[in-house]
Parts: sequence; structure tokens; C-alpha cells
Amino acid sequence: MSGGGKVVCVTGTSGYIASWIVKLLLLRGYTVKATVRDPSDTKKTAHLLALDGANERLKLFKADLLEEGSFEQAIKGCDAVFHTASPVKFTVTDPQTELIDPAVNGTINVLTTCKNTSSVKRVIVTSSTAAILVRQPPLGPNDVVDETFFSDPNLCLETKYWYPLSKTLAENAAWQFAKDNGIDMVVMNPGFIIGPILQPTLNFSVEMIVDIINGKSTFNTGSYRFVDVRDVALAHVKALETPSANGRYIIDGPSVTVNDVRELLRELFPDLSLADMNGESEMNLATYKVCVEKAKSLGVEFTPIESSLRDTIISLREKCLL
Repeated sequence: MSGGGKVVCVTGTSGYIASWIVKLLLLRGYTVKATVRDPSDTKKTAHLLALDGANERLKLFKADLLEEGSFEQAIKGCDAVFHTASPVKFTVTDPQTELIDPAVNGTINVLTTCKNTSSVKRVIVTSSTAAILVRQPPLGPNDVVDETFFSDPNLCLETKYWYPLSKTLAENAAWQFAKDNGIDMVVMNPGFIIGPILQPTLNFSVEMIVDIINGKSTFNTGSYRFVDVRDVALAHVKALETPSANGRYIIDGPSVTVNDVRELLRELFPDLSLADMNGESEMNLATYKVCVEKAKSLGVEFTPIESSLRDTIISLREKCLL
């Protein structure tokens, strides 16, 4: 087992990606110190405590992104830290308080503790393709997006794209802090994530599949890119286990239209009743290309969308969320 004897911290572990990272780390023999806002809230922790290896090697810690120093206990004595905690919301009343402060200040709060903890050798931060794709001029079919692309914060601000703004500002602040303080940091930039859920509630990206089934399209766009949560979690762990890992890693899938997704769902689950898309016509979106060679170099093989969709639906049914 690769992680035998190693101690790592994962922040925001009640979330979708983080739960899978914890599951994978435990399977690989790591001891995991996991932060949640309220360790006594069983709705947020039961699925973690039920994971294989949790009894022996999972410890929960209370921490809050906006409380300075609240991650010290969890990070103390760790070899590495996975910082995944950050709010995911697309509808907000007060973007500064709901998204930007927790994303930016939370990241700096965690990195400050890492800087002051001599045992920490590497920090892996979960960002998003939202910190990559919002650019002027907009991306076209001839563009090949890679790790050198950054979203433009001013454009995010003008267009009120608050979530991309929060991810972009947080990632920019993280790179600056890591550079100033000599922190070995690797950043993951996943797209919309689907696949089986471990937590008992719907998260934003899986809810998009539920919306497509129910005839709603979250962003009224004709196409999406989906990536499997298990691939994203593995990429995070590989970023720790690969000494040469560095910089950013885009983890994203090929472009599929809403109609493609519906067709696949019909084939996979003939008994699934798919609502009409309220007469929504498919917008002919000029999609860009995405280069995921860097993530593949970590040893991540991308799960085909058929498998991801199938496992998403099975998991939603098991959790009575569909």
C-alpha cells in the first residue's frame, strides 16, 4: 500500500470530491485527518466514518475556512494537505460573503498553516476549469485549452460570473502565496464532475444530471463536459504520489450535448422517465478542445461517460435522490 504510515489532511471532507479522495487515501493505507465544519453533524460525517479503514485511520477535526488558525490541529504532523473546501454556488445574493471570502481567505488560511507546519511537504489544491475558461474573446472551436489558460477576473466581475470569479481569485492568491513562501503546491482544475456519490445529499454537478432527466437544463447551454469523480480523486492522490507533479492539471471530459446525455440515459435505463426539455432547442455551441495530456501523465485513465452516467444513476437510486 502506497500510503502506509503517511498522514495527510483533507479539508472540506463532507463534499463530493473530498469524500472520494478520503475513500481512496484510506484504501491506499494513508491515515487521514479530515476537516468538517461540524464533526457532530452525522448527515455530513456518517458516510465518511463508514468507509473501509475509517475506524483505524480516519480522524475528524472541526475547522472553518474563515477562522484563522482553525486548521492547525488537523494539519499538525501531516506529510501533505489536500485543500478541497470551497463553496460551490451559482446563485448568490452576496457573492463576496457567500463565495469570494471563503474561497480566497480560506485558501490563504490553509496555506498559512501549511507554511508554518514543517512536516508538510506538498499541498494539493482543488481549483476548477471555472478558473480557466472565462476569457475574452470567448473560446472558439479552434482553441485548445491547456494549463496556461486563466480566467479573466475583470470579465467574471462584469458578467457577474461569481463562482468562476471566486475560483480564479482563490487560485491566483494561492499561486502568489506559494511562490512567496516556497510552498510545493499542485493545483487540480476539474470540470463538471459526475459519477457515484458517497454523501447522502445531491451536490451541484450531479444535480445537473437530475435536471436533464427532469427536463431542465442548468445553464441553458447545448453542451457540457463531464468528468468522473473517481478520476478526479485519483488525479489528486497521484499528484501527491508523483514526485515530479507540478503546476496545474486540467481534468475534464469530451464535449457532449444534452441530447447525447438523454440518448445515453435512454439506452442505459429504458425504465427511466425522461421529461421533455420544455421545447428547448439545442443551441449550436462552438466548443473548444481541451488538452488533458498532463493529467494522463499522472497515470489517470479517463472513465467513459457511459460508465460515469450509469454509476451516477445507480447511486442516485440507491440514495433515493431520483
